[in-house]
Amino acid sequence: MRRISTNSEFEKSVGYSRAVVDEHYVHVSGTTGFDYETMTISDDPAEQAHQAFANIARALAAARVSFAHLVRVTYFISDADDYPVLTPIFKHYLGPNPPAATALIAQPIDPRIRIEIEATARRASPNQNRNIGLGQE
Repeated sequence: MRRISTNSEFEKSVGYSRAVVDEHYVHVSGTTGFDYETMTISDDPAEQAHQAFANIARALAAARVSFAHLVRVTYFISDADDYPVLTPIFKHYLGPNPPAATALIAQPIDPRIRIEIEATARRASPNQNRNIGLGQE
C-alpha cells in the first residue's frame, strides 16, 4: 500500500493522506477547492469545483491513473442551490468516462467550503474501459 500526500495543512493537522493506493484501487480523500499551496479558497462554488478537480487530478496522476479510471465519486455540496451550477463542471471532467456517482447536501467543517469531492479509481485492468447498457452483457 502507498500513501500520497500534498503536505497540506489539513493533512498534517488532521492526520490523513490525500490518497491511498492499493493493489486494485486508488482511494482519494474528500477534496475541496482549496489551493493547497496558498491555502486559499474562492467564494465561487464553480471555481471551488474546478480547483477540487485539479487537486484530485494531481493525486490520481501521482497514483498513475486519471479521471478515466474513476469508478465512484461522491459530491458533498453545502447548498442545494449550487447544484445546477456544478453539474456542467462534473460532466466536463467526468462525462467521457462517467463513474457511479452520489451527490449529497452536507454541512462542511469549514463554512467557506461549498463542495467536497471524494473519488475512487480502479487501477488498469483489461476490461476496465468496457461500457455496456443495462440489460446488455
